[in-house]
Amino acid sequence: MKRISKPAIVVNFKAYGEVEKEGAMELARACESVSEETGIAISICPPTVDLSYIARTVSIPVLSQNVDPRAPGSATGWITPSMVKGCGAVGTLINHSEHKVAKNQIGECVELSKGVKLVTIVCADNVQAATQVAEFRPDFVAVEPPELIGGNISVTSANPRIIEETVDAVKGVNGSIAVLCGAGIKTGEDVLKAIELGTSGVLLASGVVKAKDPRVALMDLVKHL
Repeated sequence: MKRISKPAIVVNFKAYGEVEKEGAMELARACESVSEETGIAISICPPTVDLSYIARTVSIPVLSQNVDPRAPGSATGWITPSMVKGCGAVGTLINHSEHKVAKNQIGECVELSKGVKLVTIVCADNVQAATQVAEFRPDFVAVEPPELIGGNISVTSANPRIIEETVDAVKGVNGSIAVLCGAGIKTGEDVLKAIELGTSGVLLASGVVKAKDPRVALMDLVKHL
């Protein structure tokens, strides 16, 4: 089931302490279990150091948290899209608010990723940024107001307008690009509202990674889908 279907639930593990050592694999297994039980394609973005191990172990889609605008060659310390593909991952995040990329480099990352058939999810802080990155024709644009990331208030209730306007703006550039939203997403009601506002799913992190019981949190997230 290594395909990012819609509605999409994309869980970014970030670099939280909870996913160090065996934590990343344990969380990946929980996501896989809920995905298999519910039929909802939950995709995951584990830390880069665990990418190959997890991508080759679980049946759900695995994405990199980042790629760099580098082709194979003299690129010490950089993460090339072809390396990510070689790890068994199916896609990558690009330009997350915690790992910003210059505008011209976003385009390079998307093109290099497309060249090795990686799914691209480009993050944007606001409607204007989402409109700009849509010009690069990624598969997904994920709008995440940075002030709400990691917080307890969901973007779906704090700023639903930014979601609706992003969907309209991105579709106005290219109707084939799907839109995700993130920041503060923690419950099934948040996910349902995101879908009602026109998105194809959500990108979230702490609501699952830092949950007391991630599996319970995951089951709640998909209960309305």
